[in-house]
Amino acid sequence: MTYKRLEDNSFKWPAIRNGVMRLEPAQFEELFAGLDWRRVRPLEVAAPAAAE
Repeated sequence: MTYKRLEDNSFKWPAIRNGVMRLEPAQFEELFAGLDWRRVRPLEVAAPAAAE
């Protein structure tokens, strides 16, 4: 069974949008590893430049 420890007497959940609560895969892993998922951000990858 997996559990998350209460911090400050409440869980820190993401906002619900259109009736759905979403986490990125990395955020999900951090949540269940016991880390603060709110600090995990997806990497922004620049589109490759066209070769000349």
